[in-house]
Amino acid sequence: MSEPSLSLFGLTQSPFTKEVADADLWLPPSKQELVDELVDSLQQRHNVLLVGEPGVGKTCVLRALRQRLPTERFRLTYCHNATLGRRDFYRQLCLALGLSPKATAAAVFFAVTGHVQELASSRLHPVFLLDEAHLLHSDVLAHLHILLNYEWDSRALLSLVLVGLPELEDRLSLGTHKSLLSRLHSRLRLEPVTPDDSADYLRHRLRLAGCDRELFPREAVSLLHESCQGAHRDLDRLASLCLRQASRRKRKLVDSDIVREVLERQHSPALA
Repeated sequence: MSEPSLSLFGLTQSPFTKEVADADLWLPPSKQELVDELVDSLQQRHNVLLVGEPGVGKTCVLRALRQRLPTERFRLTYCHNATLGRRDFYRQLCLALGLSPKATAAAVFFAVTGHVQELASSRLHPVFLLDEAHLLHSDVLAHLHILLNYEWDSRALLSLVLVGLPELEDRLSLGTHKSLLSRLHSRLRLEPVTPDDSADYLRHRLRLAGCDRELFPREAVSLLHESCQGAHRDLDRLASLCLRQASRRKRKLVDSDIVREVLERQHSPALA
């Protein structure tokens, strides 16, 4: 947003960008409870399945989890490139762990498992966060349960957190992946937020950007929430467009008329 636009609304920075510190993340009570469940599961050294529709805050929950787990007890490794074959997947995991990738699939796999055992001997519990896991190749999914097998499957030296769209659960229910599904002790679903959650979220992001007054009346929030279907990634985008449109019209409030104009433009290819 331009400086005049920011000034019109009493903002010091654009409020709906991705650049938000972990400590400033907004989570409704339902997501706070879900983070609590994740923390509890990992403290018990369990494996977790977390699914939700696009834009409902899966990565936000993972960032909140990162803040909650003590670094002296846990070592988190985040992997987001899920479209790789098995060898390249483990090579990526090696790089994320700070290891030198090996030449063959077996060598790469043993490098990862060896590192896991080293961490366990130093009283650190490794947690692998696999984002966009619904995109994982079948041969990777079919092999992950082996990654969890240590000392004749008698010790939990590693926790996997598989994060993806709801279709991931359907894939795991197939016969070829049931061995992995049986090892996912906690199976959590992230639901879309409520209209009141969306209103609180908008206030929170505006407050972080320097504005303490209400810019979006209730009817405007309702329209935005309904259009986004509870997905805050879309809410960020539309709220930014609404602020720009209100600025063009020299309005200090984003009322329902402004929201309708923006939504109509979004649904009209000639105007968008």
